[in-house]
Amino acid sequence: MYVHVDGEEAVRWTRAPWEPDAGPAPGRRVGFRDADVACPADPTKIVCVGRNYAAHAKELGNEVPAEPLLFFKPPSSLVGPLEAIVLPPQSERVEHESELAVVIGKRMRNVTKEDAMMHVFGYTVANDVTARDLQRKDGQWTRAKGFDTFCPAGPWIDTEIDPGHVRVLSRVNGVVRQDALTAQMIFDIPTLLAYVSRVMTLMPGDLVLTGTPEGVGPLAPGDVCEVELRDETTDRSLCLLSSPVRLP
Repeated sequence: MYVHVDGEEAVRWTRAPWEPDAGPAPGRRVGFRDADVACPADPTKIVCVGRNYAAHAKELGNEVPAEPLLFFKPPSSLVGPLEAIVLPPQSERVEHESELAVVIGKRMRNVTKEDAMMHVFGYTVANDVTARDLQRKDGQWTRAKGFDTFCPAGPWIDTEIDPGHVRVLSRVNGVVRQDALTAQMIFDIPTLLAYVSRVMTLMPGDLVLTGTPEGVGPLAPGDVCEVELRDETTDRSLCLLSSPVRLP
C-alpha cells in the first residue's frame, strides 16, 4: 500500500505514485506510525554504481573508473527501513555502504544527460550492504552484494530533494562512520542515468544506487546501523533508516 504522509496521518493512494493516473483514494486517510513503514519501492531491478567517490575507491585500494562501474543487487535483497540486516554464515566481514538512491518514475531508454532528470520520480536512502571478503574472493560482486537483507531502503521517497546538495551519512551504534556530500560524486546523477539507459531500459519503480563515500566498515551482531540523507544547506534530515544487525 502506497500512502502520502501528512503529519500523523497518511492518505492512501490508488496505486504506486509513479504510475499513470495515480492519486489519493477518496476518504482513505489512515493513522500513521513510524513502525508502519516498509520499503517504498518495488523495482524490477536495482542498478548500483561502484567507486563513484574517489576517496572510497582509494580506501579500498582501487583506481577511479573512467566510466561508471555498474553492478546489480537482486530485488530479493530489499528490506524495509527498520528491518534487520542478517549476517550470512558464508562471510566473516560484512560492511555498510550508505547511498543516495534514485527512484525512476518514467521508462528510460537511450536518454540524454539533459533529459535524464525528467524520468526521476524521487529519492530515498539505501544501504548497499556488502560481504567484503567474498567480494575480494570471488572477483565479481554478485554473491557479496546479493544476500537477502543486503539492501535496506526507505522509509519514504522524497520528491523535493536537490540531489546535488545532499549529505550522505552512516552511523553504527551512534558513531559516525561516513559523512560526505553528493557533490563529491565522480559521475553526477544525470550522467549516471543517461549512461545506464544506454545499456538497459529503466522501468518505473526501479532503483539506481549512486555509490558510497569513504568510511565503510564492518558490522557485528547487536549493532544498529543508521543511514541518512541530510540537506546540505539546512542540515534537515531528509531520509533515515535504522537497521539492527543480527545472526540468522
